[in-house]
Amino acid sequence: MRSPRRLLAGVVAGVVVVAGAGWAVGARLRSPADEAARRAAPAASLVTAAVERRKLVSTVVLSGMLEYGSPLPVTLAGVVGGGAELQRATRAPRKGRLREGAVLMEVNGRPVFALRGAVPMHRTIAPGGKGDDVRQLQRALRRLGYRAPASGVFDRATIAAVTRMYAKKGYEAQQPTLTERQTYESLRKAVRTARETLATERQALDRGRDVLPLKVRLDNAEKDLKAARAALAEAESGGLTPADEADLAAADAAVRAARERLLEAEQALRQAISQPTSDPVASPTAGVTATPQPATPRPTATVDTSLLELKVANARADLAAAQQARDLALRKAEEAGKARLAELRRAVRTAKEAVVTAEQALRQARQLSPARMKVAGARADVAAAEEMLAEYARTYGVSIPPGEVVFLPNLPARVHKVAAKPGRPVEGEVATVTSSAFAVTGSVEAAEAELLRPGMKATVELDSGRTYQARLSAVGEKAGRPGGEEPPEGSRAVLLTPSGRAGLRAGVAVTVRVTVGATEEPVLVVPVAAVITSADGRARVRVEYATDRTRDVEVRTGLTADGNVEVSGALKEGERVVVSGG
Repeated sequence: MRSPRRLLAGVVAGVVVVAGAGWAVGARLRSPADEAARRAAPAASLVTAAVERRKLVSTVVLSGMLEYGSPLPVTLAGVVGGGAELQRATRAPRKGRLREGAVLMEVNGRPVFALRGAVPMHRTIAPGGKGDDVRQLQRALRRLGYRAPASGVFDRATIAAVTRMYAKKGYEAQQPTLTERQTYESLRKAVRTARETLATERQALDRGRDVLPLKVRLDNAEKDLKAARAALAEAESGGLTPADEADLAAADAAVRAARERLLEAEQALRQAISQPTSDPVASPTAGVTATPQPATPRPTATVDTSLLELKVANARADLAAAQQARDLALRKAEEAGKARLAELRRAVRTAKEAVVTAEQALRQARQLSPARMKVAGARADVAAAEEMLAEYARTYGVSIPPGEVVFLPNLPARVHKVAAKPGRPVEGEVATVTSSAFAVTGSVEAAEAELLRPGMKATVELDSGRTYQARLSAVGEKAGRPGGEEPPEGSRAVLLTPSGRAGLRAGVAVTVRVTVGATEEPVLVVPVAAVITSADGRARVRVEYATDRTRDVEVRTGLTADGNVEVSGALKEGERVVVSGG
């Protein structure tokens, strides 16, 4: 049996249900007039927006990809090692951080070093090499702690530093190959052979085997000249020849004898005249003085002296003849001396000519002789061999093959992509390195790209909603794209650099907002649709001052961003401006 309370609750619930059903039926039942009024268009009204005061920021939004920055493909500049055999990778590059001085990879068991520098490796750096690449190598060696000069010359000190760098990594610096060593020894042997030949030819020339007769002729001519000059000097000193001296001495003796006879004849004549005799016919023996006898008184008589006078005359004639003969002998000796001097002078000239002729013949013989020509040829061979050896020696020794060093603009870096495979030939690109910093690459339409300038601030937003500050690094060709891809047609590439890296990872799509403009202070802002340009070119807005009642207010516009525009004029914050309608 139900209780009264339960019965009352059931009655009340039934009443409620019946009342609700009646309300629902009444709501659905309308008169035709009510239905027509419900379907009529509402009265026209204005759409307005409030005038706000806030900072306005203009941005360019783009989608991008977060990657490591500055991708750079790495290729080897040439062979690794000294041989030209097949270049095969024996150890491929490893992804990850790459420091300066590290071994990027191995080719044929030889290392490929990564060094910092802007000048690409383009040749074998051999002893004596000069240039910016050598100076760049020396700077890298000093940064790594290996003492090296800064001369720009691959000298002994630099070679020693390179050798230490290789040894520290467990390698040996590139030594001359077997072919190079054989070539070097051949050149040294050629120099020795050329020098020996020159010495032999010089010895043959010094011995004068081919010019000995001419040497003897010259010696004889010089001796003849010396003798001729001595004879001429003696003749010019005034001396006579022995024959002339003998002739002149005989003539002098004849003159003295004639003078003695004349004196005797004259003395006899004087005595005869001074001592008269009685015997007029007495005739003393010629040349003999008579012994005086005691005077006997005789009668005085005239002395006959004709014979004595004749003797005196003959003696005088003999003396004159002897003097004439001496004069003749003296003149003959003088003439003979003059003739002898002339002959001696001719002999000196002839001897001089003989010496000059012998010298010229010897000189020509030495210059044109086979031995002289052999010496000249041997000397030229020595010079050529020494020059070739010196030229080869300048590049002989420890060297750096072009493929054993890779100069990268920035280190440390990251090996991002590996193209070389162990055991495969090394051809073309071996790896791609990037900087350790992240970068965002993307593209924007050309019209928006005109608003962008390097250095503009930006915000990078991840899918998680986390944001990072960034700066615009480059626009257009300088921005580039991963893998060298071209941006879509009508777009330009952009490159941004985030300020931090915590929580970032490569290969993630991001949204970037680049700030292209912003007001320094809060300004009045209205929707762009609220600004109307009148026929006179002035901008204005319609301000609602009462329901559906407006007035025009002239304004000056400024920065536009996100559909809003900065305005200034007779406006107040909170006023409503017409966006549409009316």
